[in-house]
Amino acid sequence: MITRVGKLAWLSVVCGMVLSLILLQVPAQCFGFEIAIDVAPNVLNIESESQVVTVHTDIDYDDVVFHTVFLNDVEISSSKDDNRGNFVAKFLMEEIKELNLTTEDYNTLTLVGLTTKEEAFSGSQDIKVINVIPQK
Repeated sequence: MITRVGKLAWLSVVCGMVLSLILLQVPAQCFGFEIAIDVAPNVLNIESESQVVTVHTDIDYDDVVFHTVFLNDVEISSSKDDNRGNFVAKFLMEEIKELNLTTEDYNTLTLVGLTTKEEAFSGSQDIKVINVIPQK
């Protein structure tokens, strides 16, 4: 005869197995189309007092859903359109500096988001990360 504790233990094992199967079948997230991006600054100094990282894109400003845009999992701070009507995203420098970036090497920054038609997009650029104390 199975005790109540035994039933709970058995139930938790079965639930864990079902959850594992569900999670293993979830497809990896992929992005619908690629865009060109230009990250500024393209050399990021960890010691810099800069306030923002700006990402220029080649996607129309009106096609982007603002709150879906991230740069390496950092949430967008603000956006605008450039003189060609393309989307420009701004991210807080302090949040970018908190990423696991390798100094004295190139790091890939990837911008992701959704369009107003719910199409996913992404664009990447390698930038150099340095650690130089600015002279005053």
